Amino acid sequence: MIATYRRLKQRRDAGEIEGGFTLIELLIVIVVLGILAGVVVFALGGVTGKSAQAACQADGATVSTAMAAFTAQNPGVTVSQTLLTGNTDGGPYIQSWPSNPPHYAYTITSSGVLDVAVPAGGTPVAYTGPTSCSLVQ
Repeated sequence: MIATYRRLKQRRDAGEIEGGFTLIELLIVIVVLGILAGVVVFALGGVTGKSAQAACQADGATVSTAMAAFTAQNPGVTVSQTLLTGNTDGGPYIQSWPSNPPHYAYTITSSGVLDVAVPAGGTPVAYTGPTSCSLVQ
């Protein structure tokens, strides 16, 4: 190994070997980096959908809890988005209404049922728990 290093050093000192990279070497490195970037982008593609689904589940649980608290303090009153976010007797029960328009949207029906539309703009279904958010794409 040391002998090989000495021969290369002698050739470099004699001017037989020029420093630097050839065009082919640079092109190979660029292609390899492009392939690695493609693999990373493909691997991270599903992260957005999974995070939107987790956010939908968390927001649904938060709104459900706020609705339960409102109903416990105001029996006989139909809950609405305005009552949950506004200054009511015990409120606000929730600081701001959760939304993530490209992935899901929550609404409260006139009868006080929490609906989630997944993806946003889709047909709303009654929020029944985490499985209500399983269609996030």
